[in-house]
Formats: sequence, structure tokens, C-alpha cells
Amino acid sequence: MPRVQTIGVAVAIPEPWATHLQDYRASIGDETASRIPTHITLIPPTESDDLDAIVEHLQSVASHTSGFDVHLRGTGTFRPVSPVVFVGVVQGISGCERLAASVRRGPLAQELSFPYHPHVTIAHHLDDATLDRAFTELAGFECQFTVEEFHLYVHDDEIGWQVDRSFALSPEDVVT
Repeated sequence: MPRVQTIGVAVAIPEPWATHLQDYRASIGDETASRIPTHITLIPPTESDDLDAIVEHLQSVASHTSGFDVHLRGTGTFRPVSPVVFVGVVQGISGCERLAASVRRGPLAQELSFPYHPHVTIAHHLDDATLDRAFTELAGFECQFTVEEFHLYVHDDEIGWQVDRSFALSPEDVVT
């Protein structure tokens, strides 16, 4: 019988920004920071017992999707709906939306609890004063990079989210 695993699919934030944001998250007391790599979610945590079908699907998505530029700048929040402060995606929103929609087909087809909004979480489930602090202190954060790949993450109860596989995007525009 196949083992059920908790997986996620995301775009990793490259260095040096990934470590900067992860260290910031840890510095304000977010105990999950060391177990969650800095990322833009494409598929939230999902249980699956068929990693082979998912890998095949993600390989197909990657081969039909070209890379795109992302510009992260400033902060936002999902409060009062959810106690989250994030760095905003100000360029590359449509690229993230298209990639997430493609990933959420086939074996990863699912309804989301909230509308998809690409972002990078920097504070989650902390008290209001700490969320306010994160919102203010990272308001000036900014970086730019090209998304050339995305990752399948598998959750391990002891060490957190780990990259299982990476999927390189097509170097050329592809019509899907």
C-alpha cells in the first residue's frame, strides 16, 4: 500500500534573500521559520499517496511553462482573515498565477480555501504587535529574480519541508 505523504509545490526564493527573510522570520519568534524554506506557494500542503503521478504531471507542466521575472517589494497582510504578514509580489503575479493554475490540474486538482494570491510569508500565527512590527520593519524590502524552476516539497515531521524534486521551466515561450 502506498504511503501517504504531505507535499507542497512552490517557487523557492533565491539567495541571499531566502536566508535574509528566513532569518528575519526566526528573529521575531516565528518558531516555524527553520522548518519552512522561503517560498511562493503554488500548491498548499496536500496529502498524496501517488508521488509518481505527481512528478509526471509536474514535469509536463514545467516543459510547457516558460520562466518569468519576479519583483518582491513591500509588505501586506491577510488580517483579519488570517494572521499573516507577507512580502508582496509586485511583478510576476500573472506568471505565478498561470504556473499555479497549471500545477493545480490532474493529480493536484483542488479547490483552494482562499483565492490564490502569490506572496512570501514573513510572519504567521504571532501576536498582533509582532505582526505589526514585521509589517513595518520589512516594508522597505525589495528584490528581483527570474523564476527558472519550481520545486516539489515533502513534509517531514521532524525537519520540516524538504525539496524532493526540482522542475526546470522551459527556456522558451510555450503556447499551452
